[in-house]
Amino acid sequence: MSLNHLRTPALAGMLAVTLVAVVLRPMSTKPPATESQPTPVTKVAAEQRTVAGKATPVRLCQALGPAAPHSIWSVDSARGGCRYEVGWDARGCGDWQSYAQGEYVGHARPAHVPEYRLRVDDTLSVFYLRTRDIQPGSYALQVGDVVQVESLTAGGSATAGAGATGAAGVDDSLNRQVIIQPDGTIKLPLVNRVPAAGRTIDALQEDLEERYKKYYRAPTITVSPIQVNTRLEDLLDTVDSRGAINGGRQLSAVVTPAGKIQLPGLGSVYVQGLTLSEAKLEIDSRYAQTIPGVTVTCDLTQRAPRFIYVVGEVAQPGRFELEGPTTAMQAIALAGGWEVGANLRQVVVFRRGPDWRLMATMLDLRGALYGRRPVPADEIWLNDSDIVLIPKTPIQVVDEVVEQVFTRGIYAAVPLELMWGQGFATVSSIITQ
Repeated sequence: MSLNHLRTPALAGMLAVTLVAVVLRPMSTKPPATESQPTPVTKVAAEQRTVAGKATPVRLCQALGPAAPHSIWSVDSARGGCRYEVGWDARGCGDWQSYAQGEYVGHARPAHVPEYRLRVDDTLSVFYLRTRDIQPGSYALQVGDVVQVESLTAGGSATAGAGATGAAGVDDSLNRQVIIQPDGTIKLPLVNRVPAAGRTIDALQEDLEERYKKYYRAPTITVSPIQVNTRLEDLLDTVDSRGAINGGRQLSAVVTPAGKIQLPGLGSVYVQGLTLSEAKLEIDSRYAQTIPGVTVTCDLTQRAPRFIYVVGEVAQPGRFELEGPTTAMQAIALAGGWEVGANLRQVVVFRRGPDWRLMATMLDLRGALYGRRPVPADEIWLNDSDIVLIPKTPIQVVDEVVEQVFTRGIYAAVPLELMWGQGFATVSSIITQ
């Protein structure tokens, strides 16, 4: 049957449209769905993970489960390419969240800073560890070290030489342990005090043999170390906190306003502006010069508090601690929000530079706080000691002037009958006076 044989034009038109749709509809070459083909959830997940032409990896739990990622109609500040501020007209399909139920556990964002540098009022825990490494060079005796002095030929009066028979009752035996006294000497019979601190074992042994040749034909003296490196032991005893809660050999140090910490055996060590690794190297190098045999590990236990100040037309002006990265709008939220009459177009942020000079910038947050600017360029990060000022609107300023001048000023001083046109000369005389 052709279209010419149809009696009504409407029916002919409907049939023509149907035939054209059938002819133009592409024939599907895909086989029927089977169990091996991906589920609709998998297809959607694979499509949604392609954002702005860039493919992002899809986790198995995201692609196959109910936690598949959802693309949200949103605005990304990166669309402006740092050339202009984008608005709501730049909305597009964005990778808003990796899981359908939201990321209440938080994002795995990069670290706040690549390396943290110490500042005043930071608290460090310095852990001490005995290295037991071989020290280069010969060991020099120290005050408090204990050495054993022995002699094979001058062990006592019976074996002493001809010159050893001195006064009666004198103990001329050389076999004994002696402690290096605070004056750096050891005391032995016949030779009295002998310098020992700062000398090596071999040097002390040779000196004793030379001294005892006056009393013995062949002294054959041997000096053996019994207890050495006492300065290191004293240092470890000083920082020993095994009786405390934390335990171990450690101490807590706070960076002073001068940028230094106080450590036993070293005194003041300048650490301000150093990283923890740099502070460790500085402390280790100084201990290696004074008390070798120990190494430290520095740990930041408490950061110095950082504060911002929010003043002006906010509900609760005051000082607030920076517990994390904080923006200008977040600072207003910390202060309880803005008050009616706040000039959000001219929010001022005062800042001190590294050399304590004063700087200031003005922000326009009205569009962002009223939902008109999705990614405002004025939403900046705040620094320590920043002052955020939310001023009054011009009409609020005028209202205050009216209240101060008229309500609390002239109107309060002038009688009511003068305000209604009576006695204006008197009023003028009062003002001029």
